[in-house]
Amino acid sequence: MSMFGRMFGKPKQETNALTTLDKLNETLEMLEKKEKVLLKKVSAEVEKAKEFTRAKNKRAAIQCLKRKRLYEQQIEQLGNFQLRIHDQMIMLEGAKATTETVDALRSGASAMKAMQKATNIDDVDKTMDEINEQTENMKQIQEALSAPIGAAADFDEDELEAELEELEGAELEEQLLQPATTAPAAPVQVPAGRQPTRPVPAKRTQEEDELAALQAEMAL
Repeated sequence: MSMFGRMFGKPKQETNALTTLDKLNETLEMLEKKEKVLLKKVSAEVEKAKEFTRAKNKRAAIQCLKRKRLYEQQIEQLGNFQLRIHDQMIMLEGAKATTETVDALRSGASAMKAMQKATNIDDVDKTMDEINEQTENMKQIQEALSAPIGAAADFDEDELEAELEELEGAELEEQLLQPATTAPAAPVQVPAGRQPTRPVPAKRTQEEDELAALQAEMAL
């Protein structure tokens, strides 16, 4: 069913509503056309009044201005008619929006009600109890699987931790007994008048040469 069908309820009323909107639009278009015609007549009377004024025909010019005012009154009246039609169309649009909103809310409420009927609170509680029970069973199974078995079950955790502490203490004591630094080498005595031989620089590899060439190229 269309929007107007939901608003008015019956097909006949829907047709009447659509006809009413069409009639309002047609009337609005007719009033706008008449207004344009009257505006042209107002402009024409103003031009005539100017011509009669230039011709020194004051009486004819005044008659033109009178007709201009009559046309302006009709234009004002047409404007009021158009305003009323616009107001009624806005009211219809507002009613349509309200009806659509109420219809949507009603549909949502019906859907929620159907879902609540399909979901029993007792079934929900029963399902949650089953989930909790399965979770607890799984925890027990995991604890049983992780418990030590055989010879490992007889080990005392406290004794193992004490043995580990003894190993750590022995390792620390061994580190403290080692010399802190190496004794410095004795200085080499160089005879008078002779300079110590400089160490011969090691031969650079091909990769080092390529790296030096690349650095020189980048510096340019």
